[in-house]
Amino acid sequence: MEDCKIILGCATFNTQYNDVPESLPVVEIMKKAFGDGINVIDTSPYYGPSEILVGEALAKIKPRRSTFQICTKAGRITENEFNYSPEHIRFSVKRSIERLLGWCPDETEKYLDLVYLHDVEFQTLNDITGAIKELMILKKEGFIKRVGISGYPVKFLYEVSKYCKESRDIGPLDCVLSYCNMNLQNNTLDMYYHRFKNDCGIRMISNASILSMSLLREEETRSFHPCSSELRQAIEKVVEYCRDQEGIRLSDLAIRYAFTNWINKGPTVIGVSKVEELERILENMLLIKGDELNNEDERIVRHIQQEILQDHFNETWDSGIAHPEFTDI
Repeated sequence: MEDCKIILGCATFNTQYNDVPESLPVVEIMKKAFGDGINVIDTSPYYGPSEILVGEALAKIKPRRSTFQICTKAGRITENEFNYSPEHIRFSVKRSIERLLGWCPDETEKYLDLVYLHDVEFQTLNDITGAIKELMILKKEGFIKRVGISGYPVKFLYEVSKYCKESRDIGPLDCVLSYCNMNLQNNTLDMYYHRFKNDCGIRMISNASILSMSLLREEETRSFHPCSSELRQAIEKVVEYCRDQEGIRLSDLAIRYAFTNWINKGPTVIGVSKVEELERILENMLLIKGDELNNEDERIVRHIQQEILQDHFNETWDSGIAHPEFTDI
């Protein structure tokens, strides 16, 4: 898994992005992904019916268990409901296995390749470490292959990862996932890459939401997006600027920028609602040569970040609660 470049993200199989997620062509999307070598899936119980839809699609496709890997999450239930108790974490993992892999005829194939503790910034350090310890126990029992944490604030993810590595009864985590932090508007995750590797011993760092939850596209930003109104207005100017550049779509440029900057560092998690969206991402991948943008893309990116976004480049939004254990956060 650590060497994969793209992970199929399934947060879009949810009412937050689609009014009727059950109507999405999940089977066709997954067949297309598998056919193009994308064989890692990322989902969560928090994503509404996503786990169920993924499991139903896998049951129809019936790929050999050795040919694909599944990442899911535990601990976040709804927008404002979390349960990090060891009892719930164990229940959630077992439920995810049944939802996603209940169709597998061989009981030895019913395991999860990776489970993240979901959106850790909303819980206390004590609750976080208690839940991680339960995930580690499930790992020893063979239900999980890897354990990680996910969330938005990169610095907090780093602090928790470092704390775990230095804790005698936890040790280094396997993986970290952050979203909206390595894209055309924000490259904070990139700035922390070596610190995660060297200070925390993290094996895999995943970059999710390279269009920043709909912010970096031609269409209107979704209403739930938590960014400031000033950043929205700045992105509207970016959209107009891209329209004035012949043959440039903001979403395409954002895809190429994120992949180019992360391709040799870890997986990029991409979420789609249509086969055509996946095809467009793959088309943009073909335009990438190594880890550098072409001269024209580089010129446009530099103008966007320096001349249009300016102070809004690397602007973030509040997420989570105060954590006095890490006083400078």
